Amino acid sequence: MRRHDPFPETQLDDADRKRLTAALAAAREARVYRRLEALLLVTEGHSVAEAARRCRVDRSSVHRWLAQYRTEHEATALIDRPRSGRPRRHPRLTPRRLAAALARDPRRCGYQATSWTVPLLAHDLAAKGIAVSPRTLRRRLHEAGYRWKRPRYVYVERAAHLVQKKGA
Repeated sequence: MRRHDPFPETQLDDADRKRLTAALAAAREARVYRRLEALLLVTEGHSVAEAARRCRVDRSSVHRWLAQYRTEHEATALIDRPRSGRPRRHPRLTPRRLAAALARDPRRCGYQATSWTVPLLAHDLAAKGIAVSPRTLRRRLHEAGYRWKRPRYVYVERAAHLVQKKGA
């Protein structure tokens, strides 16, 4: 069903339709897919209100997406840009400080453990004035490139009487 759109800024041509169709086929994120789908409906002659209703968004969102797309005539204009987000609460917890804390032996710090666990490290950092939750600590360790593996016990040399032990 084609209707006349009273907003001339919503008019897109066949080249735009081809670009949007190709971008829709390659879209991997649901948000971008929804934006492309709404703009494609507009290029097919549907009103902004109809496109918004079909994509279950507000008309102002479709108008905003149209304006973003028309600035560059590229589908990449509809991709979410990185946002600054909430500032970190523990700027003192740097990768260098984490490396220094992990380099220490927990036994020398007074703990009865041979390796650091996240709760143990969080407790140790809190004792040193850096109160951080285990969840935040896990995230920071992951960002710094640390991975946890279960310790593997390896014997340095084989027992001299291994054959006797095996029953041969």
